[in-house]
Amino acid sequence: MSNAEKARQLTVAYIGGGSRGWAWGLMKDLALDRDLCGTVRLYDIDREAAERNRIIGGIISSQPETVSPWKYEVSSSLQEALTGADFVVISILPGTFDEMASDVHLPERLGIWQPVGDTVGAGGFMRAMRTIPMFAQIGEAIRECAPEAWVINYTNPMALCVRTLYHVFPGIRAFGCCHEVFGTQELLCSILKTEEGIDGVRRQDLRTDVTGINHFTWLTAASWQGTDLFPIYTRFAEKYAGTGYDAGGSDNWMNSHFSCAHRVKIDLFRRYGAIAAAGDRHLAEFTAPRYTRDPETVRSWKFSLTPVSWRKQDLKERLQRSDNLISGKEKPDMKPSGEEGHLLLKALLGLGDLVSNVNLPNRGQIPNLPMGAVVETNARFAEGRIDPLPAGPLPDSLLPMIARHVENQGNTLEAALRCDRELGFSTFMNDPQLDGVSLPEGKALFDDMIKNQRAYLPAGWFA
Repeated sequence: MSNAEKARQLTVAYIGGGSRGWAWGLMKDLALDRDLCGTVRLYDIDREAAERNRIIGGIISSQPETVSPWKYEVSSSLQEALTGADFVVISILPGTFDEMASDVHLPERLGIWQPVGDTVGAGGFMRAMRTIPMFAQIGEAIRECAPEAWVINYTNPMALCVRTLYHVFPGIRAFGCCHEVFGTQELLCSILKTEEGIDGVRRQDLRTDVTGINHFTWLTAASWQGTDLFPIYTRFAEKYAGTGYDAGGSDNWMNSHFSCAHRVKIDLFRRYGAIAAAGDRHLAEFTAPRYTRDPETVRSWKFSLTPVSWRKQDLKERLQRSDNLISGKEKPDMKPSGEEGHLLLKALLGLGDLVSNVNLPNRGQIPNLPMGAVVETNARFAEGRIDPLPAGPLPDSLLPMIARHVENQGNTLEAALRCDRELGFSTFMNDPQLDGVSLPEGKALFDDMIKNQRAYLPAGWFA
């Protein structure tokens, strides 16, 4: 069977198949790609949500724009979804928004303000505590039921999710995808247009060297048609350091919890000499709280805190949209998602090579970070293989900051797997966002936050 024929007979297991965000985007991308076709098995602990997505998947497949009608099924168990799968997609919400409210908002009593709270800081640590056991179970199931499948993870905390999969199943073929770098590449295209008068440049036209860890990723080189973009970015940073940059208009960043005026990104470039390649709300959480000292400070840096109350309201709106799609009151918006997941599938199937940023265990692509730690660099995707591209050593200016988080991630994994409160607490307190917190205050916060995760933590935490 040729590669093209295999690509038209795929089985994809979607773990978190009730997703109302990533899943809908992937469904549309698959429907719009004539080279891929097959069956998507949806598995979710909320079976009703998966059943609704089965219907929505069928609706998407029936749209006039669709060139590849996929079949959608609901699996009754993780094992059923995985058995015989060619690809596995993981996109789950670890716990509920009630646990996330504890992650994000309980630390505010100590003046710790988290724009996201899903990767590092007090919130990221607690999210990891309930996520790691879930990913250990998923990794074990993949080892038993789909050991040859390619596994794409979209769940946060990205680095720890991927690291857990490799910990329980070293032979797994897993990688993590994140679109944050894409946003910075788009920013570079916007700078070329507004500052240099060069229109029509796509992010795919740029050459960028990517290094670091997820959500604290950096570009150490960037060019377009042989033109070094760093001198252009330097002029840009000097020009907009005080005001921020908003290509959409004055203070357009205020219209969305996910937008920013790139002031944090600019400040980090001026401090460290590399282009920080994530949204400001993520970047701000990896440093001492100079950007997040209080809500007024956050606002002065022109990005937003994302309250969990907003996420709960957004969920209600997505549920309503799900109702509307199923009833026919609303038709799917058949625009591509902008993600590269389906393109990476094609490359792995031998339908063209592709270079993209990806999260993988360090095998030397960043030689001055520990081997086995999950890092984010470019990699070449080709038939049956992913080859990380050497990023070189982290610059001396970046290494201390990133290494601290990498070591914390290793200790977080060990604490979660062993239900080790002592190691967990010391790791929790070692995050830069907690540098100004006293031990008694930190211990009280840690204990209260752990208590709020009780429904999702192993009993060993409370022995």
